[in-house]
Amino acid sequence: MAICKVFQKYCNENNIELKSGNFTLHYDTNIPRQTGLSGSSAIVSAALNCLLDFYNVRHLIKVEVRPNLILSAEKELGIVAGLQDRVAQVYGGLVYMDFSKEHMDKLGHGIYTPMDTSLLPPLHLIYAENPSDSGKVHSNVRKRWLDGEEFIISSMKEVANLALEGRSALLEENYTKFAELINRNFDLRRLMFGDDALGSMNIDMVTVARKVGAASKFTGSGGAVVVYCPEGPSQVKLLEDACKEAGFIIQPVEVVSSFLNDVDLKTLSST
Repeated sequence: MAICKVFQKYCNENNIELKSGNFTLHYDTNIPRQTGLSGSSAIVSAALNCLLDFYNVRHLIKVEVRPNLILSAEKELGIVAGLQDRVAQVYGGLVYMDFSKEHMDKLGHGIYTPMDTSLLPPLHLIYAENPSDSGKVHSNVRKRWLDGEEFIISSMKEVANLALEGRSALLEENYTKFAELINRNFDLRRLMFGDDALGSMNIDMVTVARKVGAASKFTGSGGAVVVYCPEGPSQVKLLEDACKEAGFIIQPVEVVSSFLNDVDLKTLSST
């Protein structure tokens, strides 16, 4: 209902005429709940795709704008979130995201650059069967950011720079550097949020990976971690054994190709 409301409002404001006719929306999902795997936004994203196709307006709503619409729908429901997950779901594949203030102020969205998924090394996902609520860890840090706390602002800038460094590491196939950046991402999050906010189970998942020498960080706000084993299959086997002993679920990550079709690509800005 939220995305239907946001979609109609956007179309009205941008003089996009919608045909008459009725439809029924229903959904099912296999995304584990409350694992920081963007389960709610995945449903909203899928619904938006249905609306674009039902009303045949995919060519009239730019790809770059769609993550904003998804985020607006979630805000209608009081969900605290950012654009990153929505960008990944709209574009699919591997995407470098630049959310610099200049771009956000000028365009209303970031600069999103698809990358070749073959640049990624094999990754694994670890998650807990009974995770914490991923939304709760945002609140305190957001307030500290808005209050202008220097440590939070400088740490957030470093997190953003990690993405830029990560892009370079992948393009250069420097996977040692890539592993270091993954670990640094979590270390910064832990410093900003603190152990109480992150939760012992979330920290344990990262610790399990690091004990076998793997690099790990949260996939989102908690509930699951993504892991890179630089030493290959033998290290993966150690990780699988460690996860089994700790009671965590582990699965290899399958990175899908871009979702964008020819109609979508024609809407992309040349910026």
